[in-house]
Amino acid sequence: MGESSSTGTWRRAGFAGAAIGVLAAGAAAGVAVERLTVGRSVRQKARLALDSTGPYGGLRGTPGRALADDSTVLYYEVDEVAADTPPARRRRLFGRKEPAPVTVVFSHGYCLNQDSWHFQRAALRGLVRTVHWDQRSHGRSGQGVAQSGADGVPVTIDQLGRDLKAVLDVAAPEGPLVLVGHSMGGMTIMALADRYPEFVRDRVVGVAFVGTSAGKLGEVSYGLPIAGVNAVRRVLPGVLRALGSQAELVERGRRATADLFAGLIKKYSFASRDVDPAVARFAERMIESTPIDVVAAFYPAFAEHDKAAALPVLRALPVLALAGDHDLVTPSSHTEAIADLLPEAELVIVPDGGHLVMLEHPEAVTDRLADLLVRAGAVPETAAETVTVRPETRNS
Repeated sequence: MGESSSTGTWRRAGFAGAAIGVLAAGAAAGVAVERLTVGRSVRQKARLALDSTGPYGGLRGTPGRALADDSTVLYYEVDEVAADTPPARRRRLFGRKEPAPVTVVFSHGYCLNQDSWHFQRAALRGLVRTVHWDQRSHGRSGQGVAQSGADGVPVTIDQLGRDLKAVLDVAAPEGPLVLVGHSMGGMTIMALADRYPEFVRDRVVGVAFVGTSAGKLGEVSYGLPIAGVNAVRRVLPGVLRALGSQAELVERGRRATADLFAGLIKKYSFASRDVDPAVARFAERMIESTPIDVVAAFYPAFAEHDKAAALPVLRALPVLALAGDHDLVTPSSHTEAIADLLPEAELVIVPDGGHLVMLEHPEAVTDRLADLLVRAGAVPETAAETVTVRPETRNS
């Protein structure tokens, strides 16, 4: 392929993405205004400065790897309880063996990675055993084997539920579990409950759903006019398939249209106007790092996702259902629908919150999560009082 042909291809790819972005309720217009007031070199320098000094996403634990049922390597990290942390109250068990500690397992969303839980991880470090893992084809996990090659198949939410079970079998083979999932991560937990209901009844003592959905995502408007969203639904699957088949060229196009995509990411991640620029850039980096072929492989799973029938498995458990009130990706009405199916769940709608509410309003999310851990017996109430988003622990 000649240089001019290649250039034309990636330009068309960039224009296709830009066309979808223009529909996205004025985000592109906002970027255009910024171009008039801030020079491109200044924006590039600002990004580099935020990348080099941003304190987010640097928390690391003891690494491990699990093998999915299709041989995909799934990466996880464990943060253990500090030696001087008072134990949680546990039910008395027969025999002399000390019961295994509660493990809190965090599952991230689409186009993110385990670092999206940065603030919650920092607040809980040393207080409770935690596992953070990267979904297949995200973060440090391997590319989905079933999705690779000419015969690759799209990802299903059911596959992600089996992936979570593989991680739990290795990272937390015994003891009670609290499962925390954001967006696609919440759907992953639902798939686990659907496929392994007895396992959930035996091991899980609490669940937190953050900005997620049990189904009907095909009805979400993403803040677009009806005509716009219908047009996007018609063209987006085909566009993603085409772009995914020319990943290298498309990545060049993404870099060339970085300003536009930064505006889109901010619009669909946050609702607040005063989001810390370092947090916004942190989210941007996570999403940028997801290859376009991965975006394409996962996208169809959401229209097919329907796990409302699995939720009754969780009915007897302490459950937190939380969302931002201005989430354009998984609207808060979907979280309310989850709470309707789990009447004992605590429903929390965070004001001025977007899809990445755990980064945008970390104190609100961490506070409600701490309450859930007390209800689940994962931490004593006195320990929960110390669970705060502390600046000095943000990158330690």
